[in-house]
Amino acid sequence: MNSLEQSILAIGQQARAAGRLMMKASDQQKADALLAMADALDTSRPELIQANAKDLHRARERNLDAPLLDRLTLSEKTLIGMAQSLRQIAAMPDPVGSLGPTQVRPNGMRIAQMRVPLGVVGIIYESRPNVTIDAAALCVKSGNATILRGGSEAINSNMALAEIISAGLRNAGLPGQAVQLIPTTDRDAVGYLVTMTEYVDVIVPRGGKSLITRLSEQARVPMIKHLDGNCHVYIDSAADLDKAHDIALNAKTYRYGICGAMETLLVHRTVASTILPKLADSFTMKGVELRGCPETLVILPDATPASDSDWAEEYLAPILAIRIVDSIDQAIEHIARWGSGHTDSIVTQDVDAASRFEREVDSSSVYVNLPTCFADGFEYGLGAEIGISTNRLHARGPVGLEGLTTQKWVLRGNAQLRG
Repeated sequence: MNSLEQSILAIGQQARAAGRLMMKASDQQKADALLAMADALDTSRPELIQANAKDLHRARERNLDAPLLDRLTLSEKTLIGMAQSLRQIAAMPDPVGSLGPTQVRPNGMRIAQMRVPLGVVGIIYESRPNVTIDAAALCVKSGNATILRGGSEAINSNMALAEIISAGLRNAGLPGQAVQLIPTTDRDAVGYLVTMTEYVDVIVPRGGKSLITRLSEQARVPMIKHLDGNCHVYIDSAADLDKAHDIALNAKTYRYGICGAMETLLVHRTVASTILPKLADSFTMKGVELRGCPETLVILPDATPASDSDWAEEYLAPILAIRIVDSIDQAIEHIARWGSGHTDSIVTQDVDAASRFEREVDSSSVYVNLPTCFADGFEYGLGAEIGISTNRLHARGPVGLEGLTTQKWVLRGNAQLRG
């Protein structure tokens, strides 16, 4: 066993020990820890921005593209939002120990399910230092210990945030090892973490396809994951076109680098010639490159022809694919073939069409008359998210506090015997 493997093993052992203590932590202790972290974020903004500036300088030297730089940046506004998120999570009901419906068996036994922490959660993420705070907050509130492995491009930011988290835990009488950041950029650390089944209960990867593919091949620890966010907005024949314009524009241009950004716009043929020219003008003003199907090119001759690869692409950039469809059926078929099961939206005033879309589009989040950029745990009222899962088992969509718990059966009786 080399020194790096020994180091990761020690982190896992400390996390397991801390996890046992976190399971019995009171809600007051957990809230106090989060509030202390929020206060420290407020008072440490200059130091955090300075640490982040080192990461940004190195990222620019490495010619990281604009979406990655956007994710990496800690601004005053970002830090204020992170502190707000911590305070919101602190005030949320504690899921740990809550009981579901109780049933009473004919012999008088009382049976229910109780929510309990998952245990030790390993989180592997790229670029976004705000994930360090979100992940720590959700894991602390849900009574879990966590091991964080951020991207090498954010190491200075993450180390500074980890100090704030550890101090907040100790301030509330909780073990500082309940949240640990792996302090190395060595890629082999990830390989050790995802095979450490004795000490880690679940892995949550937040990154691109290459990271997910690698972890799917290497991991022995179960994962909560999503591959990508190829999100769609479908403008139906019964859409309010003014609303449709604003929804589509916001879905694409709110932020290009988020997994909830619209990557393909589907438009019903009966409204395409009316809405597409206006939308094209708005997208062009925002610097968005348009790639269209043959029918789209008739209406928007300046657009670039789209290929099959465009329908499958998560651009994370100011590029949009547009396809004109004959019906809601064709829109749903397109999403089923090319979508990633993340977030898809219909714009319509037709209640039946909206209901069909909700039932038949098999994505982790399905919207009616809303932009896909609402795909965010904070917007869902979860305080934050550990990630957005396209898994079918355990958790799906934005994963908040409840998604970081599991259930156990609890039975109460009065000396009933099985005959």
